Amino acid sequence: MKSSAKGDRGRPFFGLSFGAGRVSHWLSTPPMKRTVLALLLLTSAALAQQPVPPPKGEPTNAREAAEQKAAEERKLDEEYQAVVAKLPPDQQAWEQVLQQNLGNFYLPIHKREKVAGKSNAWDFVQDDPKLPRVLLIGDSVSRGYTQAVRKALAGKANVHRAPENCGPTVNGLKKIEVWLGDGKWDVIHFNFGIHDRATPLADYTQRLGQLVERMQKTGAKIVWASTTPIPDDAPKNQTAASIVERNAAAAEVMKKHGVATDDLFTAITPHLAEMQNPNDVHFNAGGYDFLGQQVAASIEAALK
Repeated sequence: MKSSAKGDRGRPFFGLSFGAGRVSHWLSTPPMKRTVLALLLLTSAALAQQPVPPPKGEPTNAREAAEQKAAEERKLDEEYQAVVAKLPPDQQAWEQVLQQNLGNFYLPIHKREKVAGKSNAWDFVQDDPKLPRVLLIGDSVSRGYTQAVRKALAGKANVHRAPENCGPTVNGLKKIEVWLGDGKWDVIHFNFGIHDRATPLADYTQRLGQLVERMQKTGAKIVWASTTPIPDDAPKNQTAASIVERNAAAAEVMKKHGVATDDLFTAITPHLAEMQNPNDVHFNAGGYDFLGQQVAASIEAALK
């Protein structure tokens, strides 16, 4: 009798499949050898079905994951506090300001970098009394170019930055006194925009005007940085047009108050394909270096 097509494809044996040629070979094998082979096959099948344990040290459920995360955070904080304890009093005071303002996202990043001995945008700045003092105020894009600005102005200015991602104008009004501190500033370079993309234009311009008036009272030269482009992204309530609109509104505020403009939007726009991360408001290292050079040039111009 001819075998069926189904039989030719294979027959099940203890949950395992064999082709027709293998079945013929199996039937021609001596009984004892077949028994041994069957046991080996069953053992292999049972082992294959056993769950694979997670790698050592990896959490097996949500509770363990939470406990492990908490333990890692405690360890990081202990290491960070040990580093801070060895700092001079003025640097310890700066770290306290950062702890109070950086927030749940940026503070752990800062702690890890501090423990690793890595420089970042929120490094303590030891002023050279012979050089002018500059303050950078802005969001994560500003944070990204801070180090490049410091490098470009090394030996020319003491470049500080506000102790947080400054966010929207409403946060600026709440925190401006903390950011200004009690020192004298020669130049304040600032931006608000990406975090205000959904703020009504009337509210945005009113708050921006209030912030400009407060900063001008310091006696510093004020430089407004136009907001850099963002891509359209509906899930994030984000449109490229919102930045164009807010830059236009901000331009009117700056004209009214006689504030110089560092037009980062225009400067970076021709280079977005190579310098901005795909579908993101942030930039790659080359982009931040480019922006940092632009910002440094605007600050130097203000210092003349």
